[in-house]
Formats: sequence, C-alpha cells, structure tokens
Amino acid sequence: MGATATLSATGLSVEPGSEVTCTVVVRNTGQLVDQFTVDVVGDAAGWAVAEPPSVNLVPQASETVTVRFAPPRAANVPAGSVHFGVRVTSREDPYGSVVEEGVVEVGAFTDLSAELVPGKVEAGRRGKFELAVDNVGNHPVGVRFQPSDPDGELDFKLDRSEVLLAPGTAAFVKLLVKPHDTFLRGQPRSKPFRVEVLPDAGGPLVADGMFVQRSLLPKWLLPALIALLALGLVLATLWFTVLQPAVKSAAREAATQQAADVKAAAVRAEENAGAAKQEAEKAKGNSDRAMEAVGLDPGAPPGAQPTGTPPAGKQAGEPTDFRVAADAAIVSNPDQFTDFVFSPPEGKTLRVSDIVLQNPRGDTGTIRVLRDAGGSRSGILEVGLANFRDLDRHYVEPLRFKPGEKIVIAVSCQNPAEKGNCKPSVSFSGRVE
Repeated sequence: MGATATLSATGLSVEPGSEVTCTVVVRNTGQLVDQFTVDVVGDAAGWAVAEPPSVNLVPQASETVTVRFAPPRAANVPAGSVHFGVRVTSREDPYGSVVEEGVVEVGAFTDLSAELVPGKVEAGRRGKFELAVDNVGNHPVGVRFQPSDPDGELDFKLDRSEVLLAPGTAAFVKLLVKPHDTFLRGQPRSKPFRVEVLPDAGGPLVADGMFVQRSLLPKWLLPALIALLALGLVLATLWFTVLQPAVKSAAREAATQQAADVKAAAVRAEENAGAAKQEAEKAKGNSDRAMEAVGLDPGAPPGAQPTGTPPAGKQAGEPTDFRVAADAAIVSNPDQFTDFVFSPPEGKTLRVSDIVLQNPRGDTGTIRVLRDAGGSRSGILEVGLANFRDLDRHYVEPLRFKPGEKIVIAVSCQNPAEKGNCKPSVSFSGRVE
C-alpha cells in the first residue's frame, strides 16, 4: 500500500503579487481504495495551495492536482529561492506517504516612502527635522540623501548621508537646517527646501519641507519694554509718596512685636532644654540595647557595621532593538485586523523596556500590540492611527516575553482609497537573555 507523486516542474519563478502553478500526479500503488491529501510544506506553505486538496483513487489509478504559488507583495516574503515540498498523505497507509521537493524563485520588488517630520518648522537660527524612510519592499535597498533649496539660502547637516535598509525596516535621519543670514526685526520669511532620496534600485523620491525663519527680536519686545518702563515710573511714584511711610510704620510695630515673641520663645526653650536632654539620653539607651539585640556593636564607628545588602549587579542579557513594519490593506470592517508577527530568538527570554509607535504617513485606523503565547493572545497597546505620528512608551518594569512567545502587530486600516495601504511601524528596545 502507498502512493507515488510526480511534480511537473521542480524549479519555478514568480513575482510577488502574482501566481505560478505546477502539477503533481498522484498514483495509488496500494491494493485498496484510498484517499490522498495533498498539501505544501516548507517556507512557501503560507502562500501555496493544492487544488483539489484531496483525491480518492482506486488501486493503480492516478489523478493530477494543481499546486498554486501566490506570494504576497509584502516585505515578510523576501526575494530569492524558497524551497518547498509537495506532501501526499495516504489515509489508509500513513507510512506510505511521500514528499516531492522543489524550489520557487520569488522576484524582487522595491517600495520606498520618505517624509520629513515635521513638514514645517519656525525658528530664528536653526530648524530640526527628521527624515523617515520606509522600505516595504522585499529586498535590501541602499539609499543616499541630498538636501537642497532653490534659492541657496540654507545650510544642511545630516547625521547620516546614506543608509542600508533591510526589508520591512525604516531609517530615521536627523536633519539640521540653518539660514545663511539672520535678521533682528521683520516679518517671518518662508524658505522651502527638499531632500532627494536616491536608492540604488528604483527611482528617486523627494521629501519637501518648509523652514520659516523668524526675526531674532520678537515683535512684542519693544512695546513690552515701553510698558515696563511706564509701570516702573508709576511704581516709583507710589513708593515714595504712599508706600514708603506706611512700610516704615509697619516695620517698627512688627519689630517690637517680634522682639517680644523672641524673648518669650527663649524662656520656653530654656524650660524645655532639660526635658529634651533627658529624652535624648533615654533614646540613646534604647538604641544601644536594640543594636546589641541584633548582634551589632553600639560603640563601633559609622560605616563599620556589617551589612547584608549585596552590591548592585549588572543587568542580565544583551541589549537588543528591532522594528516591525506593517503594510495593511484597507478594510471596511474596523474589527478586521491584519497581523504582522515577530518571533524572538528561539529559547531566549525577551525583556522590552521601550516601545515607539510611528505613523509618518498619517494613516487612519487602529494598531494593536499583542502577546501571542501558544495561540492565546493578550493585548499590550491599542491606539488609533489618526491620534499620533510618533508615540513613545517606556516601561519601568520591562515587558517579559518567555521563550516561544511572539509579538504581534495587528492593524485595521481605514484609509480613504486614494491614500492606499496603512504603513505604520513599531520599534522595540530591551534585552535578550
């Protein structure tokens, strides 16, 4: 009893978002009527399906099953060779099941986005921006940055001139903008500029920004100085004509009363000094007896007593940080979510102390951060995308993910159709031990 399986092709090629098919011929080599289940195993199992999934065969009969490979256009399906196996399982004879192996070559696609955050800054001497570049393609892309302004009135300083973006990651590059000249007074002056993002694959991107240069002296300063000068003259007149005589009289009365109060307080303090001395001697005796009761020497100098407190140890584990980028399709049902899963290193415990949510495109919808413990999920964060661009959460007591637990980013995208998919991201920092 058993089965044989023959693939029509063991080497296939497919572009993300498209599909490619091959066939497998299943033959019943046993002596009984049998049912054979056909499925795909390996890294391609998540985006491959057999049609039909099962066939019933009499002895020595065969049937052709179509296997469809349809990798999604997403960063979590990397470009390159993906090995797979087509498994044929016999219901009557499980030990007679077979697996035929093959390779499907997934094509590469480039999908970058860039945005300056904030898009507009008002300042007198310098403006601070951050350039956010997301790679939601399925292969690494190196990018260079080239800022410029049309009138040549600005200087630019980037903390990095180029970066290499892995699939599903983002880079945040700090940009300092300074005008060549400053001015003391006058109306604000708008100075547009742009940053060209030049990838080593695909066309360039442009992120536009606006630096609004203000005068070094605010408009309200001169009227405020005049008002303060007038107020000072009024106060000086009141002081010399009204307040100074009244203050002197009140000061004499207050000094007389204070002297009487001080004298009375000195008498009371002298009366209480003897009682306080007796209480101090009694407290010292109690303290000595308490120290002797726990094995300490009352006469030992400060710092010579033994202590059981160990020195503070170093933090356990190695520092780590990672980022999960989402690319969620638009859905009409706000309760429908698309999952993006991060698996910590196998057998390791992950402690997360910081979570940064980023929504540079201003998408609309809901994002959740969940814990997946063997299929049982619990919520950590839930935030409306329209409520933030950057959102930082720091945990004094780190979030602890045991070995085998996963972090799930779930996104429900309610963007208008013309805006396209929601592409928020979540960055994590912590330690692995």
